Amino acid sequence: MRLNQNTMLLGKKVVLVPYTSEHVPSRYHEWMKSEELQRLTASEPLTLEQEYAMQHSWREDADKCTFIVLDAEKWQAQPGATEESCMVGDVNLFLTDLEDTTLGEIEVMIAEPSCRGKGLGTEAVLAMLSYGVTTLGLTKFEAKIGQGNEPSIRMFQKLHFEQVAASSVFQEVTLRLTVSESEHQWLLEQTSHVEEKPYRDGSAEPC
Repeated sequence: MRLNQNTMLLGKKVVLVPYTSEHVPSRYHEWMKSEELQRLTASEPLTLEQEYAMQHSWREDADKCTFIVLDAEKWQAQPGATEESCMVGDVNLFLTDLEDTTLGEIEVMIAEPSCRGKGLGTEAVLAMLSYGVTTLGLTKFEAKIGQGNEPSIRMFQKLHFEQVAASSVFQEVTLRLTVSESEHQWLLEQTSHVEEKPYRDGSAEPC
């Protein structure tokens, strides 16, 4: 969506930046050639042209919000480092329930194996949850995760998501978080260090 095209979220472990066309060929398209990532994200392999079209839809469609996840330590420690060299994954929100505009489906992918298990996915999800509540007006979140992806299931459970359904057909479980007043306060505490800043390259994205 265009709403976040000029927004950067700066955390301790991750930096979230809008998904631009510059991110596609160097890293994102290469990631999605991985059979493991295709399985974990329930994705089909795409051509480079299809990947560009997908990026364009993420930018234009009002029911999709995505950020590319950068390794904050690498990004801050190397002056002049390109975003492409620091990319580790992405975090997304789908706002596809026409009957409930306060519900968003969230997913996160840490594509770089060396960056998994270090809390980057956790901070990325927390930052996205906070953004969803404060900027998009969401109060409920769902995560649909493959039954075999136990690390992701455990991560979401630690973030107060509870399992509400399981599908043997799709081999996935659905976890949900309802942001009550107490949950909202907890979320604010968990993300108090996250800074929202203007994205320096936001104006450079072609229409």
